[in-house]
Amino acid sequence: MTEMRLQRALARAGVASRRAAEKLIEDGKVRVDGKVALLGSKVDPERQRITVGKRTVKLRERRWLAFNKPLGVVTTAKDEEGRRTVLDFIPDSAALTYVGRLDVMTTGLLLLTTDGEAVHRLTHPRYHMPRRYTALVHGRPTAEIAKAAHERIVIDGRAVVPSEVKVRPGNEGRSILDITLQEGRNRIVRRWCEAMGLKVDRLARLSYGPVRLGDLEPGRYRPLTPREEAALYQAIRLDPEAPETGTEGPASGKPKRARRRPPRQGSVSPR
Repeated sequence: MTEMRLQRALARAGVASRRAAEKLIEDGKVRVDGKVALLGSKVDPERQRITVGKRTVKLRERRWLAFNKPLGVVTTAKDEEGRRTVLDFIPDSAALTYVGRLDVMTTGLLLLTTDGEAVHRLTHPRYHMPRRYTALVHGRPTAEIAKAAHERIVIDGRAVVPSEVKVRPGNEGRSILDITLQEGRNRIVRRWCEAMGLKVDRLARLSYGPVRLGDLEPGRYRPLTPREEAALYQAIRLDPEAPETGTEGPASGKPKRARRRPPRQGSVSPR
């Protein structure tokens, strides 16, 4: 394996995002072959021993999974109450981490990976990653819900801005809300519905970025296709095969303007 910067090796091993890995190195918590590491140093993870605290870091083959989280399963590695976790369903789950969370009563698509830097970007607001949900709700007539869903709703001082909302009638006086959000605040869909005076009977996530749940059965998982992986990395502007941390454009997608240097004394500035 070719050498890479230490912070990238930590991110690829799922220890932390690249920026969080840089903080670990700066704080003196990372050692390479027993010596305190320096920020920016290069390592060969296959030949050198990397530790964070007492934990030995091993760079594993990049892995991506799509999992259909069942009802009542918690999105964590270990639950103090003894409930089943998402990792209980996946053999050889070492180094896997989940992309965002789904609360215990929400079902549907959950992405898991060994790529810590990708997790950081997929959950960061600057990348505007769309998440599509469907909710079965009751509490108001469907026509009222359709109107309220397009009004400005503020939660914790920030407006919830769906990129798409569809409302349709369900059975027994309930309604079905199809919503796409580009944010992942804690329980944001449920809180948005509650702010409209609705009670959520069921909630499921159907897609995350370019990856769709499809007909995957609850409690089952599948590897992402090469096309899905490529689409995810393209969406977060990260090249996983690059020798360093990957290439990335500015968040707006527009090229950065070069800074105009002030003219030297005695020179003439162009108009």
